[in-house]
Amino acid sequence: GVGKSTTAVNLGLGLSRQGLSVGLLDVDVYGPSFPLLLNLNNQLSPNVTEDKKLIPFENFGIQAMSMGFLTPPGVAASWRGPMLISAVNQLLFGVKWNDVDVLVIDLPPGTGDTQISLVQTVQLTGAILVSTPQQLALEDVKRGMDLFKKCNVTVAGLVENMSYWTCEGCDKKEYIFGKGGAKKAAEEYGIPFLGEIPIRKQIAEKSDEGNPVIISCPDSPAAQTYLNISEKVYQFLSE
Repeated sequence: GVGKSTTAVNLGLGLSRQGLSVGLLDVDVYGPSFPLLLNLNNQLSPNVTEDKKLIPFENFGIQAMSMGFLTPPGVAASWRGPMLISAVNQLLFGVKWNDVDVLVIDLPPGTGDTQISLVQTVQLTGAILVSTPQQLALEDVKRGMDLFKKCNVTVAGLVENMSYWTCEGCDKKEYIFGKGGAKKAAEEYGIPFLGEIPIRKQIAEKSDEGNPVIISCPDSPAAQTYLNISEKVYQFLSE
């Protein structure tokens, strides 16, 4: 609900623009959204290699895999415990990526089985947290930071989504969900603040069309915001 998937997709596309071969992995088993965001929601089940690994789909120059490619549209995955972990592990280890430089993994909300399984089985380069400005969302971010800290995963930074809305007629910024909450949290916890993503109709419309704003409107302020964030992440990866 805070825009993690939209941010993950545009971040991956931004990293691709900087010359990296990018894979996008959606491990939100209960609410996969990559098929829609990447205009791949009409794809059938992925092909499988001889050693029974899934072949990722491709669009916009990046590779992608999601539980949304493995279950019928609109059908809920009512899995718990071992079944959930099995599905997550299949996505983590059962995909034949084609020489990717960086794998952007989109996680579900919270600090549940998926997050714990991931940090226990995969050596992560870093974690990026996404929040809206209000305190309710920031409480979840703080718990996420605590989990990654306990598991020795570096937090690469915090992104504030839905930071403000700009009046089209007067250019006045309205801070609907409060002002600067994520930036203050980043300063408090000593992690990089990666940027503010405003509320823009263009982002929502292009996401629903499966035509991410960084591709469809590359010169727009919204796309430039995502590009700026991806540049900071690229610098982190280069260190």
